[in-house]
Amino acid sequence: MYTFEDLVNITNKLRSHEGCPWDREQTYESLKKCLKEESGEVLEAIDHKDMENLCEELGDVLFLVMLYSRIAKEAGDFSIEDVVNGICEKMIRRHPHVFGEKKDHLQQEGQALWDAIKKQEKALQKCEKP
Repeated sequence: MYTFEDLVNITNKLRSHEGCPWDREQTYESLKKCLKEESGEVLEAIDHKDMENLCEELGDVLFLVMLYSRIAKEAGDFSIEDVVNGICEKMIRRHPHVFGEKKDHLQQEGQALWDAIKKQEKALQKCEKP
């Protein structure tokens, strides 16, 4: 089985000068249509309860995340490692009922806590912007 590291290496190779011309010429804008289409195909697979297709379509969406992240790395903005780190930090921060001291909760309490933390984060972001 291939690993996440293999996917990073494949993406890097495709975007390299020795890689694929189509992958090299992609931009944030050019990939928007692909992301919309692939996301729609994920939803369709879910609607049809087609798990084999869902697995494939999620892979397509993941590859687009990889391409977007590689384009960003080439521009010096962020990397896939930054994306992974950011989502890990967010999930831990927004789930103190799982990763913090208090472990017992009802689903509604977890959702309320998530919403409250998200609201606080958005308010802080507004304050931090110049």
